[in-house]
Amino acid sequence: MNDPDLHALSGAYAAHALRPEERLAFEEHLAGCEVCAAEVDGFAATLARLAACEASAVPPGAEDRALAAIGTLRQLPPAGAAVPSGTPRRRLAHPRRWTGLALAACLAAAAVLGGVAVQQHDEARQSRAEAGRLHTELDRFSALLTAPDARTATTTAADGEGTGTAVWSESRNRAGFLTTGLPALPSGTTYELWFADGGDFRPAGLMASAQGARLLDGPLGQATGIGVTLEPAGGSPQPTSDPVLLVPVS
Repeated sequence: MNDPDLHALSGAYAAHALRPEERLAFEEHLAGCEVCAAEVDGFAATLARLAACEASAVPPGAEDRALAAIGTLRQLPPAGAAVPSGTPRRRLAHPRRWTGLALAACLAAAAVLGGVAVQQHDEARQSRAEAGRLHTELDRFSALLTAPDARTATTTAADGEGTGTAVWSESRNRAGFLTTGLPALPSGTTYELWFADGGDFRPAGLMASAQGARLLDGPLGQATGIGVTLEPAGGSPQPTSDPVLLVPVS
């Protein structure tokens, strides 16, 4: 490989996507190339922030609900078990009433446990679906980062609260964006991403939290920047506030 080929491998090297022989060749080149060293540092930092943005906690409360329900059940002896000799036998005053109450209690417990099981199943299914979505998003981000012409740029908000990192590739006509440290969203609002085409803005997707990462909707096109604004829930066709962040991509 010649030097131009090696320069194009900085993103793939940071993402650990090179073959062993390519990695060795690039590391030899990296030792004497300040430009590639800076690019590798930028890509590595972006990947680390992307991984941190996607961390999520398991939905709480499922174990407590199951344990609480289990505590309402009474363990019964096996059917047909013999009563030890010498054990006094007591006659129930209302055997039919007791049987009915026991049956009702069992049905209630079964209903509670069934509800817990269904809820746990739904939570697990939702968690699997979310994990699958995040895995796909990470794969797409990795593909964008490993593009030969991939570039990154980071900007801090004017008030110092939060940063945004843009990742883009002109050859693939795609861009991604990561945010960290932005103020928490007020109720009924969302962060909206925009492609800045000169003085015009194209909607590029929504971010439902102050920290996250996503590929932007639509092509990069001739965009000269990527911005973030605070919008009503559901987003807006045009910005209704000044950008919280505006990262140049030209």
